[in-house]
Amino acid sequence: MGQALDAILGYRFTRSDLPREALTHRSALQGKHPGSGARKNGSNERLEFIGDRVLGLLMAEWLAERFPDEQEGDLGRRLASLVSQPVLARVAETIGLGEALSVAPGEARAGIKRRATVLADALEAALGAIYLDGGLDPAREFVRRAWEGAMVAQEAPPKDAKTALQEWAQKRGLELPAYTVSARTGPAHAPVFVVTVSVGDLSGEGTAGSKRAAEQLAAEHLYGSLPP
Repeated sequence: MGQALDAILGYRFTRSDLPREALTHRSALQGKHPGSGARKNGSNERLEFIGDRVLGLLMAEWLAERFPDEQEGDLGRRLASLVSQPVLARVAETIGLGEALSVAPGEARAGIKRRATVLADALEAALGAIYLDGGLDPAREFVRRAWEGAMVAQEAPPKDAKTALQEWAQKRGLELPAYTVSARTGPAHAPVFVVTVSVGDLSGEGTAGSKRAAEQLAAEHLYGSLPP
């Protein structure tokens, strides 16, 4: 696992335990007793927790450098977009992180490695591992390399998709967007929500590991297909 993550991230780890932990989805530990070699907290959730904070700091630093004349509101919307689940999932897919993940066989057959929430969490865990192994400098180098495309593509401060969709409906005298959970699947430890949003006769759908994320994806889906 260590060499695989080294190649994917472009960073050479000195601690072999960190890449192993970063690539271990919690489903891979089901049924394993701590005494069998898998420690109780051996999944990537702890590293994800750290990586999330590191990403927020490094992205805020980068945005402040890149847009010195923008105020907190615009910078905050940029930040929220760049650290959102859809963007993290796309970055993880681009660098091939999903295929390197260790998951339960049944989950692998169900396609869990392609789920946006799993990819996003794994990317944050990988960043957390880099930070713990080498500190902020290599973590910063990785973030600026991996997110370069997303950063360059963000010409103007983005609007939150749910907000933009609501404003679009209000300007046309339509009812506010209505969000409905149309399906919930998956095991208890990794649920999958399918949310449908409707505005008049138009609708969009989003699938994610939480209702909030699925609503956001549904709004993005619908807003992206709206007529001008």
